[in-house]
Amino acid sequence: MGLIDQDTIDLGSGNKILTLSLNNPESRNSMTREMGLEFKKTIESLLDAPEKSKPRAVILTGKNGIFSAGGNFELLKSFSTKDFETNKKTMFEFYNLFLTVRRLDIPVICAANGHAIGAGLSLAFACDIRIFANEGKYQFNFVKLGIHPGMGSSYIVKELFGTHMANRLLFLAETLTGDEALRAGLCNDSVPQKEVLGRATEIAIALSESAPLALSELKKNTYDREKLEAALKKEAESQARNFISADFKETIKAIEQKRKPEFKGI
Repeated sequence: MGLIDQDTIDLGSGNKILTLSLNNPESRNSMTREMGLEFKKTIESLLDAPEKSKPRAVILTGKNGIFSAGGNFELLKSFSTKDFETNKKTMFEFYNLFLTVRRLDIPVICAANGHAIGAGLSLAFACDIRIFANEGKYQFNFVKLGIHPGMGSSYIVKELFGTHMANRLLFLAETLTGDEALRAGLCNDSVPQKEVLGRATEIAIALSESAPLALSELKKNTYDREKLEAALKKEAESQARNFISADFKETIKAIEQKRKPEFKGI
């Protein structure tokens, strides 16, 4: 069992649905480089597979009653000890590991079966369809940690929901429940946690009844990969500047001391 679990649902006639599960129980499915490398390898294996053997849809979910707590604390802490250029390169490469999901020519449904925070919520928004848990908490907490939003969120949220909603989620860092996210139009459905995967499976089966080539072409025309790539470069540069700031060092101390950080803008 790795950091990315795989399960297959056989639909008959050679058709199937693939479920990928984030599985890092020690840190609430936080996103590490090791997880990202495994995720990228899994996605690339789907990209390289013969058309007839590809699943008709992919479901992305989380084990351990949570989708993802976002960035791993030890990884974040390590950035405060590195220089600007190293961090800029590292962040750009790190986010691209997970955002390979945007390259898939197969519909991807995010079954966010629990909390999705920071980069974890960004990954959910990088999918085509989202099912949230009523009880889950969904938040972009980047600015609360003293860093610019990452994982493509500064572009993807605006691309999907417009500038007004992007400012609400990224500037104010609001925490929404699944029900609140549904009312705001951020997900396609919100159901009790135990029903999230089942609801996502229903949608995956419905998608499997459509022509895969048509869906593949639709995906190619829906998203602007060049603009996302440009946004990732800007995010990496901005975060690299933040990582060497006094405010970010204060964030690390505050987390370790279990208190609110006191930012001074330096």
